[in-house]
Amino acid sequence: MPTLQRLKRRKGGFIKLLSFVCTTCCSVCRMSHKKMLHCFMGPLLLLLPCFGGLVLGEISEDFSQCLDFFYKETPPKVKPADGYQPICQRYQNKYRFATLYDRQRRSPLYSAYVVSPVECSGPKPTWMFEPQLASHTASPEMQDPIEYHVDQNVIESQAVDEDYKNSDFTRGHLNPNQHQGTPHDCQATFTLTNIVPQREGSNKGPWEKLEKEVLRKFNEYCTGPMYAITGVIPYESEQHLMNNRVSVPEYMWSAYCCPNFQSKLPNPEKAAFPMYAAVGRNDPDSTEEIVPINVKAKPNWKGYDVRRMSVTELEEILTRRLGGPINLFDGQCK
Repeated sequence: MPTLQRLKRRKGGFIKLLSFVCTTCCSVCRMSHKKMLHCFMGPLLLLLPCFGGLVLGEISEDFSQCLDFFYKETPPKVKPADGYQPICQRYQNKYRFATLYDRQRRSPLYSAYVVSPVECSGPKPTWMFEPQLASHTASPEMQDPIEYHVDQNVIESQAVDEDYKNSDFTRGHLNPNQHQGTPHDCQATFTLTNIVPQREGSNKGPWEKLEKEVLRKFNEYCTGPMYAITGVIPYESEQHLMNNRVSVPEYMWSAYCCPNFQSKLPNPEKAAFPMYAAVGRNDPDSTEEIVPINVKAKPNWKGYDVRRMSVTELEEILTRRLGGPINLFDGQCK
């Protein structure tokens, strides 16, 4: 079983195992074509249930197909809830990042990715959607609504671009395109399963500043991969909805783990390694218990402050707000 699990975690594991079974079976059988087919089909039918997630695409019960986007291949430990759906975000036949999607809120809870050393550029692609949230037999890749019909099943299963049109919210990336290095990696971030309703004062202000700060820290001080997780904190009392369908977060949060970094860090940067976190306001009228308001901030940014903190403090906040203990990085990024 351990060998089977390792193969299941890696792209192509099913093909390798199937090839091994086929070769072994045929070499043992040495029979007629008809008997050889029977010999082959038996093991194949036994193996298919084990690889249901791989056969159907990125929608599955866990992140076994895209663990590389998590530190030590270990997703955050989050209290299970009805509607939480792991997605291995697949684009152009390759997994680009991972998302835990909340079906009930039609919104991602978090996205996990590896920061790239190069910023991508180019025209903004169309906002895509995830067909398998509507049907497990649909395409395993995120789709462009121009090329793939958005039927009622898709609309019921997730947020669509129409939800954002004529709203008071921008499309806020959890995995930001500016942290990606290749055109395809960048384009993959434009799936609405990676997007939350974000106020413009946050998206174009303090939160954008935080994203640039994280990229700078990676470029200047990390000597190895930086694992990042960005997510949301829903409202406690009642659900706030955009277009009466899509949950609006009260706060956004982000954390990174950079286990390998320069030995001589400037004093102001020492607290930011090997891991660091932040929480940002998405509602200027929220209380100041988690993130205080800077009264001297620019008028357009006032009430959308971002507070830097340790990962431990962020985990404590998430534990209180999400109703269960959370561990973002296995072994505390060590």
